[in-house]
Amino acid sequence: MDTLILTRVNVEKVATSATSIALAIFMLVSQSFIFASGIGLTNHKKEDISVLTEMLSNQLESEEEFNNELSSKYSKGVITDIDRGIKHIKLLRYYNGRPVRINVVEISREVNPNLTVEPAIASSTLAGRTKISAIAQRENAIVAINGGYFKPQTGVPLGTLMINGKIYTGPIYDRVAIGFFDNNYEIARVKLKAILKTNIGELKIDNINQPRMLSTNVLVYTPDWGVSSPPSPKYGKQIVIENGKLVNYTSSSNVIPQNGYVIVGPEKELNKVVEAKKFNLDISINPEWKGVNHIISGGPYLVKNNEVYVDMTDQKLASIGGRNPRTAIGYTENNHLIMITVDGRENASIGLTLFELANLMKELGCVNAINLDGGGSTVMYINGKIVNQPAMKGGIPLSHTLTISNKKLS
Repeated sequence: MDTLILTRVNVEKVATSATSIALAIFMLVSQSFIFASGIGLTNHKKEDISVLTEMLSNQLESEEEFNNELSSKYSKGVITDIDRGIKHIKLLRYYNGRPVRINVVEISREVNPNLTVEPAIASSTLAGRTKISAIAQRENAIVAINGGYFKPQTGVPLGTLMINGKIYTGPIYDRVAIGFFDNNYEIARVKLKAILKTNIGELKIDNINQPRMLSTNVLVYTPDWGVSSPPSPKYGKQIVIENGKLVNYTSSSNVIPQNGYVIVGPEKELNKVVEAKKFNLDISINPEWKGVNHIISGGPYLVKNNEVYVDMTDQKLASIGGRNPRTAIGYTENNHLIMITVDGRENASIGLTLFELANLMKELGCVNAINLDGGGSTVMYINGKIVNQPAMKGGIPLSHTLTISNKKLS
């Protein structure tokens, strides 16, 4: 057997979890009895108290199940309670006789409905990078990990990024992404569906706020990109749309209007709509994912439908399959979110291959999981501290992160 878990159990308890819920239930039941008998509550208010008591009781039961499940799953790990419904687990494993340090965060929003999971970008526009601690502190995050791939020179995310229902960037090579909903998660390869609709016809849009892959692509740049659009391709033009109307048609870069966008592409394509009077940009994704709040992209798949599935060639990521620092995310059948970082490129922790990472995610119970950006980007932040050991102290400046916050405390 290739791996062994050698760390011992050291479960640290936080006193404000199950005890506080039990106390709340006791107080509610006691007060409801006093109020009902003493001052005569209406049936409607009695029902409200009953519903709230049942809800708190269910949360207590879920928390006990969560604690028991993780104590068993990580029986040879070091487990720390971070907040209700959030546990941090440190593991040390050996692959081919050599050590690998692993940090895991597992969360249950059933235990703590106040937990929010969402991406955050480094600055007010996509072209920016900063350290994970700065982003996490700005977002009042309890936990944060690095996000998906990005262009090192500028910080622009490479792949699908949606925050609060707004698409910031479109997919590259239709790579896999994870969607965050109110009560669940979904993973799939994502395609962009974008059309510029005008009163004289339509123009297919190939991507939004992404670097140019082909000279034939028609790309849209919104104010999230930055102040100005990038240069036109050879034989290219730019259409500037503001408040639904064309305000400029040039070959050079343009200032992106706050109430509009710039379309950059081959002149022969843009000429199809340049005489139009009304413009409307329709952007969506496939799968439709109704009700999705946030999306963050990575790749390749690690686990798909409860099976190890590493499609790095299909997603044009064959070059990253070797042993490296890793960041991954997935979810279990009972809707727990699992985020992990793996240290690498050092004698004390040699990192994992993508297939080793995939097998680890499946072992931890993920029914679907994806790889995120790794290497020098791999970093995990918990309550003000970096808990893994990236090569650069504090981790390299990042384009975007994935954060966990307690909205009740924010």
